[in-house]
Amino acid sequence: MNLSRLLVVLPIFLLSVWLSGCGEPKTGKKVEPYQGPIEEINDVRLLYSEAAKLKVKLTTAKQYRYLNDNRKYPKPVNIIFYGPGGEEVTTLVSDSGRYDKAKDLYTVMGHVVVVNKQKQEKLLTSELNWNPVTKKVFTDKHVAVISQLSGEKLYGLGLDANQDFSQYSIRKPTGVFNMEGGPGI
Repeated sequence: MNLSRLLVVLPIFLLSVWLSGCGEPKTGKKVEPYQGPIEEINDVRLLYSEAAKLKVKLTTAKQYRYLNDNRKYPKPVNIIFYGPGGEEVTTLVSDSGRYDKAKDLYTVMGHVVVVNKQKQEKLLTSELNWNPVTKKVFTDKHVAVISQLSGEKLYGLGLDANQDFSQYSIRKPTGVFNMEGGPGI
């Protein structure tokens, strides 16, 4: 084979080898599409307002966003709920959280601690959900509510509350609490 013919055949051969490497793998395994986060954000601050008044502020060190617009918050989540006058009414701290776009539902998990500053009550649970559309907070998990004023401790399974925790109901309550009027009510 002469040199000029080799210079013509060699690039064609290399091109065909390169093209044969493209396409489906020959192993028979199907390649799964990427399911991981498409975006990572550090030092997140989300603000929710109504009628130009701040109602909720969420802060966390990291957020992952996925193709379906779901979000995960793998670091501690801090949330502040504000009252009508802009004052801090309730604070929430948790180990982590997530947002489900299809349900429009935020969920915080781990050691969840909610403090209502006005009522001086503390709520402890392992998981809590917040729906920004209905402005309701709820859980099916065990809860404990501790009054810092009276020392009352209420326990239960499940809770429903408005978003600032000024009103709540425990679904299956247990515990010791004081009742006005004494015995024989």
